[in-house]
Amino acid sequence: MVIDANMYWVPESLFTNDEVLQRFVSEAPQDENTRAYLKEQDGIRQVIVEKPAGYEALNYAQGDYVLEHMLADMDEAGVDVAVLKVPGANEWMSLETCKFFNDGMADYARRSNGRMVPLAVIPALDFTPECAAEIDRCMGELGFAGVQLCSHYGDKYLDDPAFAPLFEKLNERAATVYVHHVPVPVDCSSIVAYNNLRRSYGRCQDQVTAVGRELFSDFFVRYPNIKMVHSMLGGGFFAVSEMLLPKPSKRADAVQRFQTDNGELAQRLHDHIFFEMSHAQPWGAAQLKCAIEVLGADHVIFGTSYPVRREWLLDGPAFVSGLGLSAKDQALVMGENAQRLYRIS
Repeated sequence: MVIDANMYWVPESLFTNDEVLQRFVSEAPQDENTRAYLKEQDGIRQVIVEKPAGYEALNYAQGDYVLEHMLADMDEAGVDVAVLKVPGANEWMSLETCKFFNDGMADYARRSNGRMVPLAVIPALDFTPECAAEIDRCMGELGFAGVQLCSHYGDKYLDDPAFAPLFEKLNERAATVYVHHVPVPVDCSSIVAYNNLRRSYGRCQDQVTAVGRELFSDFFVRYPNIKMVHSMLGGGFFAVSEMLLPKPSKRADAVQRFQTDNGELAQRLHDHIFFEMSHAQPWGAAQLKCAIEVLGADHVIFGTSYPVRREWLLDGPAFVSGLGLSAKDQALVMGENAQRLYRIS
């Protein structure tokens, strides 16, 4: 089974229904940190999210999320199942809007005859009993595979105590949590003016920060049943498993400058953190193969961020096949890891 573990979804009504559009846009904090609006260019309607205001971070384009087109592209790529998620906009969405999106993804899942498996979108801050009930509805009645979150909300990363009620609920359900990295990290002033630094390297910086905070805090002590799937490999895969976890020095040093790992941090990384590989194709085969060798084939998951670039889906399976992995490792990356984490039958 070939699984695309990161296929984006927004309702096509976002571009055609003024009520849906206005509700979505009005919930975005229109300030110096965020701006959302409708734009029409070359006959295509787009919803643009700027983060910070003045700098495009997310573009949702009309026609990209039509079920029949999505299934046809999956067929062309040889992808059996896709995990649906909302592309990064759930930082501010209300519970009402989250339910609307969850219902829409559930509808696509039904109409796809099981080829699409959604991840629930949920408000992460100000978590209420109604939010907990929505998690139960999605992961129970609707058969969702897990929950999707952003790597940070405002200036708070997910290890912050503000998210404790949410993660207590997710830990109770032993949920797999997909973490979508925000295009810019909390500290972004030095990179924000440059498009590729902001949209590509910014995610790398955000991911290493998010993963590092989960590892070095007591996050997984508090929530031992949770698995975190971090998006887009982030470009910092070498730092996560090597640089951040130095072994004790074999020689005497006058000053111990680093927190060394006696194996506990590496165990947390192994047991709880996984990496989805969308956006990795532009790196080239050498770097992706290196990431798989460093992190382990059992910790890397195929995903494409479709429809950001259709070629990442259409050419993705062939790209991974060309890495020269063993049959066992290729099977893990292309489907078995996602199948296990998201309980896909």
